[in-house]
Amino acid sequence: MITVVGTGTGAPLPADAVTGADLVVGGRRHLEAARLPQGVEQIVLGPLPPALDAIERYLDKGRRVVVLASGDPGFFGIARALAERFGPERLDVRPGVSSVATAFARLGLPWDDAVVVSAHGRDLRTAVNVCRAHPKVAVLTGPGAGPAELGAALADPSGERVLVVASALGDPERERVERVTPAQAAARDWGAAVSLVLCLDAARTLGPVRTVAGPPPGPSSWALDESAFTHRDSMITKFEVRALALARLGPRPGDLIWDVGAGSGSVAVECARLGAAVTAVEKTPDGVERIRANAAAHGVDVDVVPGTAPDVLDGLAVPDAAFIGGGGRELPSIVTACAARARRAVVIAMAALDRVPAAREALVAAGFSCNGVLLQSSRLAPLPGDVTRLAATNPVFLLWGTRPPARTEGVAL
Repeated sequence: MITVVGTGTGAPLPADAVTGADLVVGGRRHLEAARLPQGVEQIVLGPLPPALDAIERYLDKGRRVVVLASGDPGFFGIARALAERFGPERLDVRPGVSSVATAFARLGLPWDDAVVVSAHGRDLRTAVNVCRAHPKVAVLTGPGAGPAELGAALADPSGERVLVVASALGDPERERVERVTPAQAAARDWGAAVSLVLCLDAARTLGPVRTVAGPPPGPSSWALDESAFTHRDSMITKFEVRALALARLGPRPGDLIWDVGAGSGSVAVECARLGAAVTAVEKTPDGVERIRANAAAHGVDVDVVPGTAPDVLDGLAVPDAAFIGGGGRELPSIVTACAARARRAVVIAMAALDRVPAAREALVAAGFSCNGVLLQSSRLAPLPGDVTRLAATNPVFLLWGTRPPARTEGVAL
């Protein structure tokens, strides 16, 4: 068996944690705190493969191995790597209190409704997009993915997020828990003592009582009826078109979606309901307010950017996918701008058939594989006498381009 001991946040190492151990593996501070007797081999954790190889050699000889870890080893910790290599049945895990639980405890907040995302050794953009989309997020940080980098990505004068930077949790002399704006976080050198960062919408830190922990479950339905949104003179992406557009966009937690020429923001709101972070671009002042009202009505976060595409697109964060619902004569240049930055897909809805060839050429020129369909639907409509007719909706051409997988790397960030 491998005994895996989580020291907890600031908790002392149990007295018998390393009793009888032949090999003890852990971080330098854990090993120093253990005060190992002479004759016990120790390995300071760095790259995992050499440590795992050494553990295997000791196990093959029937010798006892102890691994020391921070907090709960099964929560974004070393228990996963050990279970994958040796099997969970060979682990005796003794968890401590995680840094996430401790950080929320310091604030007096419950965290059963929090989203936890790791940026340690991973792409920071996933954590950033989760922070944009959810009101209560814990980010496990790492080199190059700390409070400064997170703050720089989230800095927005009109934003509502606050960052809580927790450093040296559990250390009676060095522990610090500081509330800062993203801009303030970006301007500081935080050093190496940061435990994690909480990203909060201060107005929504106490969510409703939950029966399922984590982010809210996905919606029970999508492609909502047009009546679910405030719109002007039926200027809204119809639900049949929206259903296929959502299927091709594939919005999910950790993604960022652009809705360009958003109009009522129906596509933006639907993507946000599915867990993605969303930026909606709209040039008309009344459209901007309409999008914000629709987002508020559905309880989701949509970052609304007033302005005309493609001019305003350069300053936006890189999207995973983009939906283009307007554009007029500028449509080819808008498609080109979106295709230059979208990591996965671009979806375009067009009522004017004349604009299809130029949009398709722009996608192909950007290296996308391209496909499309003309959507023509007839809805059931009542007639006098308790009978029903078919009422045709205006046909819409939906075009989508998909970036080949090999091309997703190297897209400008």
